[in-house]
Amino acid sequence: MGQSSLGCSLAERVVVLTGGIGSGKSLAAECFAAHGITVVDADAISHRLTSSDGAAIATIQADFGPEMIMADRSLDRSKMRALVFADPAAKRRLEAILHPLIEQYALAALRAAPGPYAIYMVPLWVEKASGGSGPDRRRIEAAAVVVVDCEEKVQVSRVTQRSQLPEAQVLAIMATQARREDRIRAATHVLNNDGSADDLRDQVDTLHRELIHS
Repeated sequence: MGQSSLGCSLAERVVVLTGGIGSGKSLAAECFAAHGITVVDADAISHRLTSSDGAAIATIQADFGPEMIMADRSLDRSKMRALVFADPAAKRRLEAILHPLIEQYALAALRAAPGPYAIYMVPLWVEKASGGSGPDRRRIEAAAVVVVDCEEKVQVSRVTQRSQLPEAQVLAIMATQARREDRIRAATHVLNNDGSADDLRDQVDTLHRELIHS
């Protein structure tokens, strides 16, 4: 990617950061940010889109009904979460609304990012197909795909401690995401996060040096 972004296409500057729930994506993103690298977070964009009078609220209300919208004009996340876990068709409808908007906002932020590369943190990168059409189409291309990986039992432990969710619910969420081996197969780089935060930080430091000199 070189020391300068001048003359590079967007696809040559985007580094995807992905991984399953509880893998440690956010910690890895913080480590990249400590090097001055812009991190564009798909989940944060989704949250803004569904916050009070966010850009997706009117469409969600029209599609799912006013019962999914709270008094402050934000998405009732608990109701929607229950619905999409119980109804795959509802999940696809929600994704058809959110995913194009998320990518629209992400593209703008990635294009504006300074530096030799920018991180696009997105949980469902492996799950989304490249090319084609529909909500599963991936519209943003990347020069590298960094997967934060850990043992599945570590994922469960982290999420249950962090979110106070029951283990069964965490396992249900994991079952909707790509298999661990599929994520690793799709990766150009793997960060192992079975160890300490310092271990992960050291791996990011090494990868950062590799990325700016590649």
